[in-house]
Parts: sequence; structure tokens; C-alpha cells
Amino acid sequence: MAPGRISNFPLGHVGCGRVFRCRFIILKAKQIDRTVFVPTVSLFVLMSAALLLGGHSLQHWLASLMTGITTNMGWLFFGVYLLNFAFFVYLASSHFGNIRLGKATDKPKYNNFQWGSMVFATAIDASILMLSMVDPLRAVAHPAFNVKPFSHAAYFDASMFGQFDWGPMAWMMFASATIAIGYAMYNKHRQVQRLSEAITLLDGQQGYKKVLRTFVDFLVVVGIMGGIGSSVGLEIPILATVVHSFTGVPDNFMLKLVLFAILFVLFAVTVFAGLEGGIDRLSAAHIWTAVGFLVFVLLLGPTKLLGQLELGNLGHLITRFIPLSTGLVGKGAVTTNANTIFYWGWWLSYMPFTGLFIARISKGRTIRQIIVGMLLFGALGCMSFYAILGGYSLYLQHSGIVNLVQILNTQGQAAVIARVLSTLPFKVAVLIFYALSCFIFLATTISSSAFIVSSLTSLKLKAGQDPSRFNRMIWVGVFILFSMGIVVVGGFKTVQTICTLAGLPLIFVCVLLLGSIVQMVRADQTVYATKRTRAGLEHDAEVQVQQLRKKQQRKAQHSGLAPVRY
Repeated sequence: MAPGRISNFPLGHVGCGRVFRCRFIILKAKQIDRTVFVPTVSLFVLMSAALLLGGHSLQHWLASLMTGITTNMGWLFFGVYLLNFAFFVYLASSHFGNIRLGKATDKPKYNNFQWGSMVFATAIDASILMLSMVDPLRAVAHPAFNVKPFSHAAYFDASMFGQFDWGPMAWMMFASATIAIGYAMYNKHRQVQRLSEAITLLDGQQGYKKVLRTFVDFLVVVGIMGGIGSSVGLEIPILATVVHSFTGVPDNFMLKLVLFAILFVLFAVTVFAGLEGGIDRLSAAHIWTAVGFLVFVLLLGPTKLLGQLELGNLGHLITRFIPLSTGLVGKGAVTTNANTIFYWGWWLSYMPFTGLFIARISKGRTIRQIIVGMLLFGALGCMSFYAILGGYSLYLQHSGIVNLVQILNTQGQAAVIARVLSTLPFKVAVLIFYALSCFIFLATTISSSAFIVSSLTSLKLKAGQDPSRFNRMIWVGVFILFSMGIVVVGGFKTVQTICTLAGLPLIFVCVLLLGSIVQMVRADQTVYATKRTRAGLEHDAEVQVQQLRKKQQRKAQHSGLAPVRY
């Protein structure tokens, strides 16, 4: 009967559709590495629930925890950064600096300016646009080196601390992952999907090494989640205050929820679209917004005074580099050391993510070129924010135009940033542009991070294959939930504590990376070779690698075991 056929068709169609969707979800779930995915997702869902339920009551406890870490474990952070910095200074200045990532005949894909712009862009997010205005105010009110608060010397030192925290030592922490991953990919011909695959000290099929590799992957995901989640937790309240400044919408939790909803949609669309068509377009846009804003403030602000302050800051940074590096900054300088340890934890949490990106764009460059380039483009680029935006905040405070320190102490850093922006010409346009820039930065950072974390929690992907959208979207949701928990608790100390805790375990990963780099460069037979003899050595090495790979594959087929990593 016709009615029966018409009524049966839709039912059958819907049933097939449900079966297909269920199979699709199951198929995507099979692409996930549950040994890393399940514990990390579970951990952050539980942490998010604890933050959301605990709320403001957790502020005091987290602040006490941060004080305890600064007092009792600060030496670990200062120690690993000193070790890391000294190691890469030696590596760049020694004959090992001549080692090229790739073959002797490989040329860099990007010229120096293009490469440097992309390196600079990796560390530019909304956080530096915000903190570069506030950190110098904390420093002038609570100076180190026994300097009197608000004195002439305090003003000349104020931006120096932020430039140190975002300067050479911080950027050399990225070098550990960059060099290890780049050498593993281009010289040892590995497909590096996870940071553990670049740690040659963990090569082999021994049980404890397998456990350690999984543990490293777990720590990397925790670090990225902690660092990026803290970024959003820091930036949403500030963004809400800025939006309130030019719209008049009440700055309350409902506004923050709306911002989270908008960001979730933006993150979801860009992550769902993938690297091409989503994340890449945001990445191309965000660098220009940052540079444009800096130039605007420099040209319309007190340009001459900013230059004078920066000359003083750079001079003091050079003469006081060693005390800053060791935390010996005078009695009572708890604020300075706590801020540095917070940043050291933050940079550690970003280290795997940023190192992987820089390694992928650095084929054909020598180790020396990469290290020097990261210092010139990365460190100096970040320091320019403190020179211009930090200098402008100090100018407003010193000249008496606005008492920003009082606003910081009574209303918080979000109110300080909104007040600084309000003093610039074209106030409303500046506030709108700043808010849009922060949205672009947030979308770029979290979308890219969700993509990287989903790669780390996937089973082996083929060259050019993206992680499943199912995996990516799960992480977008977890990012938003965790960040919302941080906002509910509130307070800058909360952000500092979570960032520091996220970075602390990655000290262990950094040491493993340094050991692996030593192992790889010492075994490199091309260090003393000429270009021609190096090409011959590389050819012989490639032949040996191919022979070993075939031998291991034949052995694995007969024994049913996985091939040994080499």
C-alpha cells in the first residue's frame, strides 16, 4: 500500500541515519589514545567541577599554595632556567651550532623576516597586551633591590622585570623543545606527533620507558591545559571590563557567560574547520592587530619619554641579569620572585606547544640560527610590549594623570587596563579595537591548543592527517569549562597558582629534552664535516636507516611485536 511505503521510508531512513552516526562516533573514538585522553580529560573535568563549586572560597587557599611554592620550590624553577639558558648559549657558540636541521643541501622555506614574524607571533596573545600594562605598576609599588617605592630608580627599573620575564631566558625554554623536535624530524627522520617521540633518552621497548613516554605525554597535556586555561581565566574578566567601558553593559557574571558563549562558538567553528580555513586565517590576522596597536600607542603617546625609560630599563636589565636569574633581588622582594616563578611555570607549560610549531617552520636552519633568531625576534618582540605599553602606564602614574596603582589595589587589574585605554585618543574606537584584538588572540591561542592537544591524545596519525573532529571538539569544551572555573574563583593569584602548578612537572620533561639534545648532537657525524662530505655521510646514514627499518619491519611481522623506535 502506498501509505505504508510512505510511512515506512522515513522511519527506515532515520534508523539508518542513527546507526550511521553511532558508527561514525565509535570510529572517531577509536582514533583516540585512551591512555592519555581518559586521565587528562577526567582530571580537568574534576578540577573544573572543584573550581566551579568552590568559587571564591578557594582564593585564599590557592594564594597560600602559591606562597608555599615560591618559598620552598622557587629554586627548582630558577635552577632549570639557568641550566637551560647556559646550555643553549654554549650550544649556539660552539661547533654544534653549525648543525643544520635537515640535509646539507636543505634551504629554509621562509626568509628571515617571514620566519622571525612567525616566531614572534607564537608568543603574542591577549595576555601580553594586558599584563604589560599592569606588571610595571606592581614593580614600581613593590620594587626589588631595596629600592624605595615610587622613587626615580623604581620607575627606571619598573618595566625591566617584565622584560626579563618575557625575555632571553624565557625564550630559551622554548629552544629545548624546538631543537629536540626539529632534529628528530629532519635529521633522524621521525614523524613527531608527541613530544615524547623526540626524547631519545626514552627510546626502546623496555617497560619502564614505555611508561615514562606515556607519563611525559600526560604531563605535556596537563601543562598545555593549565597554561592556556589560565590565560583565558585571566583574560575574560579583563575583556568583560573593557566591553563594559564602551557599551555600558553591567560588568557582572552574566556578561562573562555571554563572552564565554561567543568564544565557544568561535573556537568550535575554527577548530572544526581545522588548520586550513580556520586556525590559519586567525593566525595571519592576530599579528597585525598587535603590531598596529603598539605603533598607535608609540606614535600618539609620549614617544620621547618611552625611549628614555627603555634605555634605562635595558641598561639595568644587563647589569642585573644574574641577580634576576637567581632570584637574589633583595630583601622583601617577594612580589618580584613570585611573578617570575609564575611566568617560569607559564613558559614551561607553553614549551611543548610552541617548540613544535617553531620546529616545523625551521627546516634548513642551523641550531645557531634558530637560537639567535628566537632571541632577536621572539625575546625582543615581547620586550617591546613592556617598553611601549608598560612605559605608557608608568607615564600616566608618574605624571599624576591617573593613579593607576590605587586603582590596581582597590579595583584590580581589569579596571587598570580599561582606564589606561580610556586615556588614549579616540577612546571608544580604541576600546572596541582592543576588545576585538583580544577575541582574535583568544581564538587563535585556544583553537591552536585544542588542535595540538587532540593530536597528542590521538593514536598514530598519518602524514598530513588531522585529529578527529570529535577529539578536537571535546577539548574545546574542556578548555571552556576549566577556564570558566578559574573565572568563578577569581583573583590574579588563582591564575598564578594554576600556571605554576601546570609548569612544575614539566621541569622533569625539560631535563629529559636537554639530555636528548646532548645525545643527538654528540652522535652527529656531520659536525666537523664539510658540506660535500656531510652530504655523503647523510646519504650513508639514510641507507642505514632504511635497511634498519626494513629489518625491524620483517622482524615485527614474524614476531607480532611493534617495531623498535630508533
